[in-house]
Amino acid sequence: MIAIPLLAALLIGAPQDSSTVTTPTPPPATSTMVRPQLTPEQQAQVKQKMEQFRASHEPIRKEAIRINDLAGNIQSEADARKLVDSVAEVLTNHRHLLWAAQKYRHRVAHAEFEAVSDPSGLIPEQRIVDVWNEYVREIDAPEETLISVADVHNLRDSMYIGASRFAWKRELMQSIWTMPNIYAMDADGKLASGCRALETLKIIHDIHETYSNLSAARERVHKGVLASDLLKQKENEQKPASVAVAGRSELRVVTIQDPIRPAVYRYQQEHGGHAYDQLVRRLFDELFPPE
Repeated sequence: MIAIPLLAALLIGAPQDSSTVTTPTPPPATSTMVRPQLTPEQQAQVKQKMEQFRASHEPIRKEAIRINDLAGNIQSEADARKLVDSVAEVLTNHRHLLWAAQKYRHRVAHAEFEAVSDPSGLIPEQRIVDVWNEYVREIDAPEETLISVADVHNLRDSMYIGASRFAWKRELMQSIWTMPNIYAMDADGKLASGCRALETLKIIHDIHETYSNLSAARERVHKGVLASDLLKQKENEQKPASVAVAGRSELRVVTIQDPIRPAVYRYQQEHGGHAYDQLVRRLFDELFPPE
């Protein structure tokens, strides 16, 4: 079984399957999109399941709101530690994991407080790039897995826009994964050039576990745009009232090959789990240097 890398594990309790993403594609001009018709019984079943999901999600949502408020109101290192502990307890369900050791929590909390206290305390995007690129070189992952500062910044922009403008505004999508207050913002309310501690860990998690997100960020970098630019452009577009909205779209499944996990598996097979753990600990020290 592939161990969860510490850098990714700091914000995850188990790997997620993210090898596919869905993208909308316009229906063929000759096709007729028919909306499925549900029977009254099916409609009642759907409503019941939605109510069940809403009820089961409510404790998760309330805890996420509490933690997001903590992230937005850090006045001391003790506040930062409370935030880190709260995230840890949600993700580990109070079980012991390697990353939850006190020395690691302390470092993350210290870095979190430094980031919100002074802009000079933000974690540079270049450090994330250096640590990640050292990781993929060590495990002999393909060259395509190397990243740049532009990739990281574009991915951060997309993560923040997705959280603040979409997910967090929808009750059923509110969770610790969509909290907007973990992102570093400048005095003008724009994404800062550096990162907060929990934001940094989420960036590494997203690159490691959802490689398709990095691929999308690279496409935007190639085009010279950010996700926030595209959103602003869309909001500025004025649609004539007389033009009807096009028919419903269908979903096309696009398979994104994950080049990271096979490299992790090969590394562990060739060098052993202990060597991999040592590698991850060393990289963690580089990301969050001991005091």
